[in-house]
Amino acid sequence: MRPKIGRRPDMPDLYAPSREDKEVATSELPAEAPEVSIVMPCLDEAETLATCIGKARSAIAEHGLNAEIVVADNGSTDGSQKIAADLGARVVDVNVRGYGAALRAGIQSARGRYVVMADADDSYDFAAIYPFVARLREGADLVMGNRFAGGIRPGAMPPLHRWLGNPVLSAVGRLFFGAAARDFHCGMRAFTKDAFAKMNLQTSGMEFASEMVVRATLLRLRTVEVPVILYPDGRHRRPHLKTWSDGWRHLRFLLLFSPRWLFLVPGLALMVAGTALAAAVLPGPLRLGPFGLDIQTLLVAAFAALVGYQLVVFAAFTKIFAIREGLHPPDPRLNNAFRFVRLEHGALGGAAMALAGAITLLVAFLRWQSFGFGVLDPEMSLRIVIPAVVVAALGVQTVFASFFLSILGMPTRSRSAPGAEP
Repeated sequence: MRPKIGRRPDMPDLYAPSREDKEVATSELPAEAPEVSIVMPCLDEAETLATCIGKARSAIAEHGLNAEIVVADNGSTDGSQKIAADLGARVVDVNVRGYGAALRAGIQSARGRYVVMADADDSYDFAAIYPFVARLREGADLVMGNRFAGGIRPGAMPPLHRWLGNPVLSAVGRLFFGAAARDFHCGMRAFTKDAFAKMNLQTSGMEFASEMVVRATLLRLRTVEVPVILYPDGRHRRPHLKTWSDGWRHLRFLLLFSPRWLFLVPGLALMVAGTALAAAVLPGPLRLGPFGLDIQTLLVAAFAALVGYQLVVFAAFTKIFAIREGLHPPDPRLNNAFRFVRLEHGALGGAAMALAGAITLLVAFLRWQSFGFGVLDPEMSLRIVIPAVVVAALGVQTVFASFFLSILGMPTRSRSAPGAEP
């Protein structure tokens, strides 16, 4: 009897690959396009790769799947490529380093209509892929695994990841994008090849996992979840995942991909709060309980309103650029807005604001002149100067922002942008 290499009593036992195993594995590869492609990203996974391929083969045999196994190798130096080839998997060499780069290359080379992906560290059970395939056959575009619903075995996930990192980042993703997935970073998931092409994923690192969920949500692809069990990593070395740097990359991606929450929401909040506070103290000092609000408060409020307006403008810039580059799908509301608001409207409105500010400053200057250009009471003079400067600055910003938005909206030979003028 061949020695068993199963490493945990709660997982199926597998045998070390023999010559017969290798011949059967090779003969099982379909000659024509398969229905399912099982993709494994690989970087020095010699300890666990054979186990993962063996479990995938058992799922293929048990459920009669017409499937292929693709190992996307990211530059392994421990012989992982030979192990995969000997066991009948198709090895795709990926020169660009990164989790996302390896997966993208492996998925692009996959021949199946459906793609199932999971890590090659034996933390996911490839023998349990059938529920993913079944949901795809039922019409789902993306099937996400959910480790919190399926179960996390002791030692499988660091406490910081389990109780803070994954829940917080998943909650941020649901808040920002309205995503249905409750486990953004589950490494086991499946999707149709057509859906993957529509998603047009770009990232090359660990944030690839978040990008897939976000893009699927923005494109309104049908996304469902199935419970999966997460097991302890089967390797005797540190995982590739870096807690803080990769966590930041995920959060940074979510922020950059959501102009609404990065720019628009904070900007509107600052604008409303600053404008309301400025209006309250503009007529004169205001007392709120033990606090006395006066000209210093007016200055801070004016600053908040000015910064808030800049953030709102940045939100418009970022959204249009993201649509133009294909990172976001077209937004009908934005197109409708551009039908009514043109460069000339923004430029004229900004010029009017700048003129109003300039006139107010002129009034302040004439008032100063009437006092012989002497020292004025700052409490009275600044109540005129501060609003005048802010309005003038907003007007100038609006004029130049209108021109920049018009540039972003110009059509090119390869694409048409929202609000593009004929």
